[in-house]
Amino acid sequence: MAWIKRAFITLFTAISLAACTGIPDDIQPVDNFDVQTYMGKWYEIARLDHPFERGLSNISATYTLQEDGSVEVINKGWNQEDNEWSEAVGKAKFAGDNDEGHLKVSFFGPFYSSYIVYFLEPDYSVALVSGYNRDYMWILSRTPTLTDAQLDKYQTIAKKAGFDTSALIYPEQQTQPE
Repeated sequence: MAWIKRAFITLFTAISLAACTGIPDDIQPVDNFDVQTYMGKWYEIARLDHPFERGLSNISATYTLQEDGSVEVINKGWNQEDNEWSEAVGKAKFAGDNDEGHLKVSFFGPFYSSYIVYFLEPDYSVALVSGYNRDYMWILSRTPTLTDAQLDKYQTIAKKAGFDTSALIYPEQQTQPE
C-alpha cells in the first residue's frame, strides 16, 4: 500500500512540475528564435505583479549563453527600502526546439518554470514574455524607457494575447542608484 502512495505522490509532483513549464492557451512562442541575439541586458518596462520583484526599481535581466547551451540569468533590481541591490541568479534551458522562444528557467534547484517569448521585434529590441499562465507577463526592452507610442503598441499586443494590461506595473528606470 505504501508503494501506491509513493507512486501517486511521484505522479502528482511530475504533473505539477510539468504544468509550470507549459504554455498558456492561445500563446505561441516566437519561431526562428536566435538565442545568441537574445543574450545581453534587458530592462523591465512593465510586468504583472508578483512577490519576488515587489518594491524593486531599476529592474534588469542579463542573459549569458553558457558552453553547455544553457543560459545564465541574472535578475537585478534596486531595493529602495534596504538601500541595496537585490539579485537572483538562475539557469534557463530550451523547453523544446532551440529555435523556439520557449525556455524553462530555474532559480530554485530542480524546479523550472516557463519563460515564453511570444512577441519579439525583428531587431530584438523589445520582447513580450509570458510565464506558464497569464499571471506572469513582462515587457522587456534593450533600453530603460520606451516612448508612449511604443508602450501603447506593446500593451495592445499583450491585451490581444489575453493579459490584463490594466494591472501592469511600471517600475522606475533611471540612472543607477549609488
